[in-house]
Amino acid sequence: MKSLSDSKLDHLRNIAAEPDFGGTKYRLIKELAHGGMGTVYLAEDPDLGRRIAIKVLNATELDSALARRMVREAKIIARLEHPGIVPVHDVGELGDGRVFYAMKLVRGERLDEYATRVTSIKDRLRKFQAACDAVGFAHAHGVIHRDLKPQNIMIGSFGEVLVLDWGVAKIIDRVAGSEASADADTLPLPGSQRKVQGKENVDDTTHGTIIGTVGYMSPEQARGEIEQLDERSDVFSLGAILYYLLTNRTPGPAKPRSLNAEVSKTAEAVCLKAMSPNSADRYPRSADLAADVARLLDDEPVSAYRENWFEKTRRWMGKNRFLILIVLAYLLMRLFFILTSRR
Repeated sequence: MKSLSDSKLDHLRNIAAEPDFGGTKYRLIKELAHGGMGTVYLAEDPDLGRRIAIKVLNATELDSALARRMVREAKIIARLEHPGIVPVHDVGELGDGRVFYAMKLVRGERLDEYATRVTSIKDRLRKFQAACDAVGFAHAHGVIHRDLKPQNIMIGSFGEVLVLDWGVAKIIDRVAGSEASADADTLPLPGSQRKVQGKENVDDTTHGTIIGTVGYMSPEQARGEIEQLDERSDVFSLGAILYYLLTNRTPGPAKPRSLNAEVSKTAEAVCLKAMSPNSADRYPRSADLAADVARLLDDEPVSAYRENWFEKTRRWMGKNRFLILIVLAYLLMRLFFILTSRR
């Protein structure tokens, strides 16, 4: 018997793993991205005549807990109606039992890809501020992301900023959280008689479970202190993203200014405050971090840094250089007229 090459075997595995949308209204076009739990496909919604993205549970992950996680992710995203969060249109189940959800197709580039192309710190800060606003909206609705990193932030083709991948998000609002968890765990899937039930491991609430990405997760996440995670854990991750945007490097022990001389003392202070090892010393909310970033962009004093009189004067002169030039020009003209009138 003739053996198959590795490339042919991989091709056959891909065909076998390719989802069958026969029982749905969607038409599969091609695969866009593959992750540990799910794969994102480009598909078409013939009813509306538009292309969409569909995330499908991987064929090798047909597990009830993972199916619940997928449904829960869709439910969490659906409750976060914000321009910086990709909307979910539909959720369901394929004929082979795999859960899927359909969402808006986003065209663009990841934040780390954007940073390789755009070198201006101010331009990067504007995108970062928009990401903070989206995360702040989620926090206001009792949801923390838990896996923020440059690869999970996308810059759309029109410059819009979108926070992606809410698969390990946690609901921290007790009242809303209990309702949302119940909804997510018992959601009847369209076209199926089965309900995704039970709660084991769907929230990853076991002490010692490490959730996040090395380099961007907070110290309490790295220690597996699940019960300690709150908005400030996301603030740390946002600070780590800011570190990357200021230095083009994954966060490390070196301070941003030692890696990039163009980073201001105030920008470094904002970054280090967000990344404080002690959560009590960080910004309490993403909105507070976003407010300091806005002050950075407007060249205003930030809460994370106490200026001395010289720095205050220099900053004022930098903001009002045009006015200063006008006054100097006026004084020079007056001096000229005074000197010429005495002749």
